[in-house]
Amino acid sequence: MNSGATLSTSSLIIASSLVLISLFFSYYQKLNLEKETIIGVIRAIVQLTIVGYLLNFIFGLKNPFFTTLLLLFMTTNASFNASKRGKGIKNGFLISFIAIGIGAFITLFILVVSGAIKYEPYQIIPIGGMIISNAMVAIGLCYKQLLSNFKNKREEVETKLALGADILPSSIEIIRDAIKTGMLPTIDSMKTLGIVALPGMMTGLILAGTSPIEAIKFQIMVTFMLLSTTSIASFLACYLAYKGFFNERKQLV
Repeated sequence: MNSGATLSTSSLIIASSLVLISLFFSYYQKLNLEKETIIGVIRAIVQLTIVGYLLNFIFGLKNPFFTTLLLLFMTTNASFNASKRGKGIKNGFLISFIAIGIGAFITLFILVVSGAIKYEPYQIIPIGGMIISNAMVAIGLCYKQLLSNFKNKREEVETKLALGADILPSSIEIIRDAIKTGMLPTIDSMKTLGIVALPGMMTGLILAGTSPIEAIKFQIMVTFMLLSTTSIASFLACYLAYKGFFNERKQLV
């Protein structure tokens, strides 16, 4: 078993020729995606290079303060992106920040207390990034479903309100459907783990020389933590966001 995996610069340059395949199909089929592809590749290289050096610096510090600060930055950025996907959601950024923050905190707290991981940059930042990004996607899906359902089921909600129901009973089916929508992608991905494809973290560990059995243990942990964070974030986001669809008189706006 190799102690680690390295990739030389020359090998990386040769591998970059794979981009030409995408450019060829775009040009051949007149898709006009050449410019977007080149910009995307350049941005990916620049962004990943910056992140690589930044993480190398932070890992060297081993300072809990900088680690926490970076997690807060990631949560803020994810909350901003989630709120953009749910245009029309009142206080979308704040709701997203609370949902992602609490979901990530609970999951990381359990992992650290259980001894599964240590509160050190080289473990917390990659794992924190995975759960925060997963929660961001889930919340974005929840927002879209809430907006769609409140629009399509407006008459149904108004009928329940007219019959004397409060806003929560009138909206409970919509809320549950939105939570389900946010959680389903994570649940579906669990069903195909190791069958359709090897998960990213497991593949990375194996490439780095870790035993497949140990890699599987870490991947199972990752699967559980993603499910946990997605559930918490989806639940909080939906129950905090649905109230924004009603005014002070409990009327649907």
